[in-house]
Amino acid sequence: MPQTATGEQVARVPRATTSGSPESHPLPAPQQPAGPRSVRGLKHPQELALRGMPVVCRACGARRDWLLISQGPNVWVRCRCSQQWLEPEISRSEFDAMIAVPLGATYASTEEGLLALGFDGSFAGTYLS
Repeated sequence: MPQTATGEQVARVPRATTSGSPESHPLPAPQQPAGPRSVRGLKHPQELALRGMPVVCRACGARRDWLLISQGPNVWVRCRCSQQWLEPEISRSEFDAMIAVPLGATYASTEEGLLALGFDGSFAGTYLS
């Protein structure tokens, strides 16, 4: 090991190499939100059938264009008119299986996400394609 003028030993630090492309240093895979307080949403523009029966909003009669919201073991269905209900027929594992892209947009709060996605009631009675 090399020594300084005062006789102290100095460890050599390996020099960083500059070879390689960004592909040779892959980024870690993004993690899904986790924990009991994490909330995930999934837009479901098609009709939703549970036990063979179509889901219909009791407030406005909508039959499609839902937002599915998952927190903990629970899944809620939300309509564009802002009507929302707990749906025991959709399990957390079924919700996870519906998500094709694990991460989407992230919002500071649930209310901000509902506003940004158009499920705050401002598009009540409207189907967005």
